[in-house]
Amino acid sequence: MKTGISNSSCRHSSSEMRAVVAGICRRLGKVYGPVEPPEQWPVLDELIATVLSQNTSDANSSAGYEELRRRFRDWDEVRRASPERIAGAIRQAGLANRKAPRIKAILQRVFEDRGELSLEFLRGLPARRAEEYLARFPGVGPKTVACVLLFACRKPVLPVDTHVHRLAQRIGLIGKRTSAERAHEELARLVPPKRVLEFHLQLIRHGRTVCGARKPQCPDCPLLDLCREGRRRLVAGELADSPS
Repeated sequence: MKTGISNSSCRHSSSEMRAVVAGICRRLGKVYGPVEPPEQWPVLDELIATVLSQNTSDANSSAGYEELRRRFRDWDEVRRASPERIAGAIRQAGLANRKAPRIKAILQRVFEDRGELSLEFLRGLPARRAEEYLARFPGVGPKTVACVLLFACRKPVLPVDTHVHRLAQRIGLIGKRTSAERAHEELARLVPPKRVLEFHLQLIRHGRTVCGARKPQCPDCPLLDLCREGRRRLVAGELADSPS
């Protein structure tokens, strides 16, 4: 198929790569159905929840967030609490002793900057300025920033989680050695703003069901002819060993 990606993806123009992105979204949409935007939380709530989601499962981070909100009346009470008390509430989210000081520091910084515990003003800022503001907080990297701006502010900033990173490398949208941080910049140039949410969520769906980290189910993949790694496996005769 002419829209497939060769082993030298750098030979393809940005317009060709954007056409591949559009094709990916169309195909995954047929398999998994359309993307529905998730519930839009207050910006500060989304930031704290995203910090809790770092290096853990959705179920564990959600449990940690719910327990944090159950034990403390509001964010100001969390801000004034000791890191030990915060860690006790978020234990189920994992890395509690690391995340608790980060959460406390974030709340303190917001309070000192704004005089209140709210980040709703970020909704009205240009995406770049909002990114720069959030990136100043401890433990808040490009993925966390992008999640907050995409889900809470509905700004077209693409989060590159482990699924998006892995699939983008395998397909050939980015190089095999491209770091997750660098991938944010490269994919931002390829994914049109109107497709950012769809691309992010569909790749997560596909990474969880078909294109797993250890045993990608290439014969069942609707993106096989678009995928650099899948085509390599096909040529090498490796696909017969993949589960159907």
